[in-house]
Amino acid sequence: MLGEGILKGLAETARNFVGSYVSKERLTTVEYPEQRIAPIEATRDFPFLVYDGKDWDAGLRCVACQICEKECPPKCIFIEKSKDKKPDAVGKQQFYPARFDIDISVCMSCQICVEVCPFDAIKMNTEFELSTTDRFGGLLLDRQQLAKSNEYYHEIHPTEASGVDARLAAERAAAEAKAKAAAEAAAAKAAAAAASSAAKPAGGEA
Repeated sequence: MLGEGILKGLAETARNFVGSYVSKERLTTVEYPEQRIAPIEATRDFPFLVYDGKDWDAGLRCVACQICEKECPPKCIFIEKSKDKKPDAVGKQQFYPARFDIDISVCMSCQICVEVCPFDAIKMNTEFELSTTDRFGGLLLDRQQLAKSNEYYHEIHPTEASGVDARLAAERAAAEAKAKAAAEAAAAKAAAAAASSAAKPAGGEA
């Protein structure tokens, strides 16, 4: 029948139009900003830096390896590596970013920085209301503005954050077990050497 496809398309459009008023699942329009729809867990907008513990400065996971800066397609990440080291959240001496800036006016939210980070230090935020009257300085975020706690990470990406915590805990447990085994082996070797030395007869006796 001539025009059958057009009629079917119009019928589908009419069904969707009416359904958007009567079906709760199809009511996708809300009166923003008075009404808001919670973002899905996979939502991503702009990056932030994760820190452990209570102190954002001391707890930053970032060790200024600069991989994200190198891999960023629009080159919106700027990092200056520290000259010294300081203990991280677990007490290990690490370098840290003396400066870490992201220009979100340039950021394309591609998440490549997240994918290449070997320390799970940078993740994607769900915050999008970032308008400002300062076109340039207001959209250049420094490390303090970028720092968000691990608890916040769990709030916005609970499944992902739980997986990251489990992996980090396993890595830390393995490192501690390796260090303990090495210490025990060194102690055993020292004890054996001491015992061997004590068992040797004193030289020069008649």
